[in-house]
Amino acid sequence: MTVDSQGTAAAAPQDAPGRAAGKSQTPPPPSGPKEVLQPSRGRRSLPSGLLPYLLITPALLSMAVLLLYPLFRNVVLSFQGVNKREMIRRETPWIGFENYTSLLSDPDFWNVVVRSLVFTAVNVALIMLIGTLLGLLLNRLGKKMRLVLSLALMFAWAMPIIASITVFRWLFDEQYGVANWVMRTLGFSGYEQHNWFETGFDALVIIMVLLVWGSIPFVALNMYAALTTVGTELYEAAKMDGASGWRTFWSVVFPSLKPFFLITTFLEIIWIFKAFAQVYAMNAGGPDRGSETLPVYAYIEGLGQQHYGLAAAISILTIVMLIVAMSFYFRLILKQEDEQ
Repeated sequence: MTVDSQGTAAAAPQDAPGRAAGKSQTPPPPSGPKEVLQPSRGRRSLPSGLLPYLLITPALLSMAVLLLYPLFRNVVLSFQGVNKREMIRRETPWIGFENYTSLLSDPDFWNVVVRSLVFTAVNVALIMLIGTLLGLLLNRLGKKMRLVLSLALMFAWAMPIIASITVFRWLFDEQYGVANWVMRTLGFSGYEQHNWFETGFDALVIIMVLLVWGSIPFVALNMYAALTTVGTELYEAAKMDGASGWRTFWSVVFPSLKPFFLITTFLEIIWIFKAFAQVYAMNAGGPDRGSETLPVYAYIEGLGQQHYGLAAAISILTIVMLIVAMSFYFRLILKQEDEQ
């Protein structure tokens, strides 16, 4: 009971059920402007978009120390005339573009360039062809045979490079090689202590077999993994239309897996073009430097002939060639994205 200013009594409103139960009513929201909650002084939020850059900073610093700085030093060395005499006297004379001009005017350098390009093209074509066929075979085999073939491919892929080179040198050994024994067993004459590394072309053929053998598993297993993403309804539609196996691959599989073929081909180009251990350890670029590719050519000119500035220029030109190949690849990728 309350009393107003006139002295009249007025009855108080009844309590709400919640208040009767001992709970206070929620006060109405304030009618003034809303208060902005300030973050506590102990915790400060990072600026928007800064966290991703902080996370990749260690990786960028590692790349700068391990890759960019040696690349910068190599570029500087390519403009210097550093040979055996300069190394002994600890001199680094600046000669400008002399290393590059001498290389670009040297017929031996262009022979090595053409040899490297042809060697890379033939290897990549064989790797992609055989690897694609094996990937299609994996997709058609049953579970047990697929497991056996996959394990065989994995063992070939996991074999260390030097160990595989040692095996291949034994296979084509002049006196105890299996290749000579097989040829004699088949009735061919002239294979008593036949030298399979007699010419640079012969050595490159054996190296090519080694590189193809070691690279096929990567393409085949990735091809099989990519084929599992192609819907079965596409194969059924092609079968109902009466398409042959080749027609099905060209009209169904290849368009669906075009990104796979692009990226795999590009990776194989890089892998083969910069292959060093297989070429050098097999026959050291011989005989008569007839099996040298650009990486081996740079190594022999640098550590073998002790023309360090010239070797640095060769390596820079090799990087430039790879950058040109990368530009074509990125153009294809951008063109494909525009078509989609």
